[in-house]
Amino acid sequence: MIFLEYTGTDLEKWCDIIEDASKKSGLDFYPQEFEIVSYTDMIGYEAYLGMPARYPHWSFGKSYDRTKSLYKYNLTGLPYEMVINSNPCLAYLMKDNTLLLQILTMAHVYGHNDFFKNNRLFKEGTKASYTLEMFKNDADMIREYINDPSIGYEGVEKILNAAHSIRFQTNRAIGLKKTEEESKEDLLNFIINHSDLEEWQKNVLYVVKKETAYFIPQVETKIMNEGWASYWHYKTLNRLDLSPSLHIEFIKRHNDVITPIMGGINPYYIGFKIFEDLDKRYGQNKIFEVRSLERDASFIRRYLTKELCYELNLFEYAKQRSDYVIKEIPDEKGWIEIRNTLCNNCGMGSIPNIVVDDILKKDNTLVLKHIYDGRELNSNYMEATLKCIYELWGYPVKLNTKISKEDIEVCCSEPTTITYKTLRCD
Repeated sequence: MIFLEYTGTDLEKWCDIIEDASKKSGLDFYPQEFEIVSYTDMIGYEAYLGMPARYPHWSFGKSYDRTKSLYKYNLTGLPYEMVINSNPCLAYLMKDNTLLLQILTMAHVYGHNDFFKNNRLFKEGTKASYTLEMFKNDADMIREYINDPSIGYEGVEKILNAAHSIRFQTNRAIGLKKTEEESKEDLLNFIINHSDLEEWQKNVLYVVKKETAYFIPQVETKIMNEGWASYWHYKTLNRLDLSPSLHIEFIKRHNDVITPIMGGINPYYIGFKIFEDLDKRYGQNKIFEVRSLERDASFIRRYLTKELCYELNLFEYAKQRSDYVIKEIPDEKGWIEIRNTLCNNCGMGSIPNIVVDDILKKDNTLVLKHIYDGRELNSNYMEATLKCIYELWGYPVKLNTKISKEDIEVCCSEPTTITYKTLRCD
């Protein structure tokens, strides 16, 4: 591998070239800003999910320390870049990257930028021009509560801990406004509106709800977003007049990005191959349409073909006695099972859905319902989460779910007490 020295002027020149090439390819993006950062800066931004300003919480410090330790002992790498869905779009580049890696990464960033601006989940669910300001204002407010002697760090942390445990139990229909009655099912919103929490505590919950809403489109489009950015860095760099040494490194780096993961799913690889297949079969008008309208679940369900399933070597495994084995597919329609399993486990489909079902007037018990789809809840997480909900609600909490195909009521009647009851049909 040849590592070439470069200057800031070199990067500015290549950035202009890449931006021009991206526009000529039909990409439509926000104004783009790049910031060159060290590896320690990148670890910090990764811990705070890219935000230059974020409210303090121990989980972010834990993430930073874990990543730093793994990186120190060469047990993990760092992202070549991080991109924020904002207008202007802000991206961080690692200063230790080679020149080619910076070129590839900038082309990759313009793909993300275009996706942020044009995919309907981001257009309907986020306000890109307000992103950085929103996170800064939230951070400032949380710090004010921490510095308030009547509240303090422990008081804020207690609410944040509970809020983080249910932050994804919120409205999943991006862009769809709900009536007061419909929003009753939204657990996080329901606690904000109907609990006995103090005003500052509800404000903290609202911050978590608002920031979670910002990240949900990213959760819902991980495969599409990374596949789109990979597709366009590949197309863009193939159109540039790269020197032989840069071109060789480009092929190596691109293959590193989209290489399959043994026994797992590489979203860059899956997304790249589906967009490449769509381009070959239907042309670029189709891929721009798909980029605008779909989320991962619909993207895979509609466009992962039988041929791609075999080419990508996708398979399912299941538990058989004490071992995990590859499931045998009895006929050629078995690929549909694989496709459906992938759809059900991507995006918000990978997170259990818990909704408000009722309130018992006699003791204000909050009754929750697990939307059961054949997958049982992890008992340890379930019990810990119910205790967090009790902390926020202040009264008993009951959850109706299924365990071993039986209807079960799980009750948290005190801060540390969890009981189980089998529900019998009369």
